[in-house]
Amino acid sequence: MSTPTPIQYINGPDGEPAFVVIPYADYIAQRDNARKVIPPEVVTRSVFDGSTPVRAWREYLGLTRAEVAQRLGISRAVYTKREKRHKLRKSMRKKIAAALDIAPGQLMF
Repeated sequence: MSTPTPIQYINGPDGEPAFVVIPYADYIAQRDNARKVIPPEVVTRSVFDGSTPVRAWREYLGLTRAEVAQRLGISRAVYTKREKRHKLRKSMRKKIAAALDIAPGQLMF
């Protein structure tokens, strides 16, 4: 049996809840779980529109190819080739995921 999480509500000037305070460990767990979610827009772009998961994520995040290439420390042309691949090596998937600030598993669908 699990014990309930102590939650504290902080009301705003209007008397309505404005903030919720939760234990830090619960926040970390929820944040980590949220990082595993793939937004429907990314899935739609990849599955139904034919984009690779990398391209779908990049467009969803509003980044250009040049911006992601710069984060990776490679040229835009090299990044573009990687982005067009439907299957990436594990090492490249990790690097691209880090550049996009997502979990590597979010590029595998």
